[in-house]
Amino acid sequence: MISWINGDLVELWQTNQKFFILINCQGLGYEIQILETLFLKLKTNQISNKNITLWVKHIKKEDSDLLFGFTSKEQKNFFIEILSIRGVGSQISMGILNKFSIKEVINAIKTQNKKLISSVPGIGQKMSDRLILELKNKFKSEILFEEEKIRHELEIKDPEIHKLMEDLELTLQSLNYKNKEIKTILPIILKEINLLEKKENNLSFESLLKLAMNFLDKENSNLAR
Repeated sequence: MISWINGDLVELWQTNQKFFILINCQGLGYEIQILETLFLKLKTNQISNKNITLWVKHIKKEDSDLLFGFTSKEQKNFFIEILSIRGVGSQISMGILNKFSIKEVINAIKTQNKKLISSVPGIGQKMSDRLILELKNKFKSEILFEEEKIRHELEIKDPEIHKLMEDLELTLQSLNYKNKEIKTILPIILKEINLLEKKENNLSFESLLKLAMNFLDKENSNLAR
């Protein structure tokens, strides 16, 4: 079992949407599939040190041994968690991490954003449903932490600001925006309110509503692409 590896970069190459490096470790060459972000950094010389340390997941098959390398233990563990879901193979797991950060995936699970998950090549509607359901249980503590963070950010002591946020939420609901979308935008609006207060500008409900609608419409537009 190989947990991590340290060695010198010998070669890197791309095969379709798979990214590989060859590492020389004590005279042995290890062929490892990596994420696109690391591949591009190495290819464009954004990483000058060619001595590389990777956290490795070793998958042994009947006819081959596959190595998958990650720059952090968190990425490796996340890859293993996705891989443990029935019907999800290594390339779909790599595809998810190639396209989204861990935080983005957890947020998609929390908001049940099926469009975002199914935008990964190889993931259909049924697999998207299964991924969200099973990963929600696996990352329950991370999701609860994010929800608690949002609640903390929305602790408002000023009664006028509190009333303003309540009115904003009700107005967005009346405009048929989804509750999970509204909950996501409220912390951003609150930061905008704090910024306006620091600049000693008058708060305008209309301007905040327009800001919230623009943000929500932009998010929905991106998901529809």
